[in-house]
Amino acid sequence: MKITKVRLGRISVPLRTPFKTALRTVNSVEDVIVEIHTDCGAVGYGEAPPTGAITGDTTGAIIGAIQDHIAKTIVGREVDELEPLLQSVQKSIVGNTSAKAAVDMALWDLYGQLYNIPVYKLMGGARKQIVTDITISVNDPETMAKDALIAIGRGYDCLKMKVGVNPELDVARLAAVREAVGKDVVIRIDANQAWQPKEAVRILNRMQERGLDIELVEQPVKAHDYEGLKYVTERSFVPVLADEAVFSPEDAMTIMKMGAADLINIKLMKCGGLYNALKIASAAEVFGVECMIGCMLEAKISVNAAVHLSCAKNVITKVDLDGPVLCSEDPILGGAVFNEKEITVSDAPGLGIQGIEAGKILYID
Repeated sequence: MKITKVRLGRISVPLRTPFKTALRTVNSVEDVIVEIHTDCGAVGYGEAPPTGAITGDTTGAIIGAIQDHIAKTIVGREVDELEPLLQSVQKSIVGNTSAKAAVDMALWDLYGQLYNIPVYKLMGGARKQIVTDITISVNDPETMAKDALIAIGRGYDCLKMKVGVNPELDVARLAAVREAVGKDVVIRIDANQAWQPKEAVRILNRMQERGLDIELVEQPVKAHDYEGLKYVTERSFVPVLADEAVFSPEDAMTIMKMGAADLINIKLMKCGGLYNALKIASAAEVFGVECMIGCMLEAKISVNAAVHLSCAKNVITKVDLDGPVLCSEDPILGGAVFNEKEITVSDAPGLGIQGIEAGKILYID
């Protein structure tokens, strides 16, 4: 099975409601699609969202990185050279982790198709089904409580609350949600780098003292501030999850060696794909640190790849893969089945993606 060409396209998928965080407001998923074609007709699928505020990757940058750099290193090569191919992707250009992730997952897809086995079984095959949380966007306390009740009505029992826009309102937001949903619902929060270390400790401990029972906090301080992250981890009543601080296996190792976080969040778009994500998972196993698998605002192709990783590895104990269920439609054929909080991986070869609905992709030729 030889790679003959890399074809790119764009999709736009509207969200059910606007997605608001401390960093941005988004109304639709606007992603770059990667198709890697072969001489036997098999196609591997990948996807990358332009999340410039987090990864620095814009739509143009993703397209340029793939067309001008990454594609040139893999076209004409055999799919069964998987590790050399994946290494070539990582070495082809500095940074550009989202572009690398999209090509990386498409190569894994083809490799699974070549040997007629689903990717999650290639990687470990720990389970077939996982349960995700769902994100509640930043709003006034009453709106967030209402949105939380809607999510509970859809069957979710774990909510991820976006906080950090106004620190003084955060406790009120969480109190309103906790009062609305009761004590049996798990609440985790994501500050998206919004706080200073001492401020984070004060706010988090106040939340727990109010009986809000927060499971964990994602990235309470700036991504580069490892010492600040460690400061919060050592003093907060709420366990700390490193997210934007982890862009590579080396970042994860540094954080775990420092004891700068209680948990590590793996996102394919930050670490450059499944190849590096497996390294992070292996390091976490050695250090005895649990992982979350997360996503940006992505449609189903890239989230589906994250599902395969999560179903492969027991060290991934928490799941935040709600991108597809935040969308108002799903133009992706095949792949994992998203039944609200329950996600079931496909046993089809590779990543199980069969294509994209006609008229839903705009090819870039």
